[in-house]
Amino acid sequence: RDDSSTESSSLKWAIAHFFIFCWKDMYDQLKEKIWQLAEPVALSEGMELIHVECLKMHSRWVFRLYLDKSGGISLDDCTLISNLLGDVLDVHDLSRGPYTLEVSSPGLDRPISRNQDFERFKGANVKIKTSVKIDGAKNFQGILTDFTEDNGRKIVHVDVAGKVFSIPKEDIAKANLV
Repeated sequence: RDDSSTESSSLKWAIAHFFIFCWKDMYDQLKEKIWQLAEPVALSEGMELIHVECLKMHSRWVFRLYLDKSGGISLDDCTLISNLLGDVLDVHDLSRGPYTLEVSSPGLDRPISRNQDFERFKGANVKIKTSVKIDGAKNFQGILTDFTEDNGRKIVHVDVAGKVFSIPKEDIAKANLV
């Protein structure tokens, strides 16, 4: 047995997980900063920022924002916010390089991520993907029955064919209306 190969694989595992955690932290900080910059712009135009996604492509970032307002979002609304926010993002140079800004309405499969979204859409059909397995599964589609707090943790309750799953919000990678 060669102990150096065991040490080598342990080191590789530790380095890989270190970079994953650092990457997630950087991603979360970028997403939060974009949210902080975009929300006042949207509110000033009578719109609500409901979701932000940051995707790293080969040579650039893609910042995807979803807006809503009473009566729905128009193409003109998206263009307006894109122009206003593009200038703000350029000044702050968050991506430190090229990026693509996409602004759109949430559509029928509206993303839900904020606490008030989970409260608002109780009783709606949802599709949830988790970052960890819960009762052996990572994908859930059913009725959003409740949104509670347990020892400071937010919990999303989903009824899937008569079985209710309690999913910690922090473990949700993606949630959408269906």
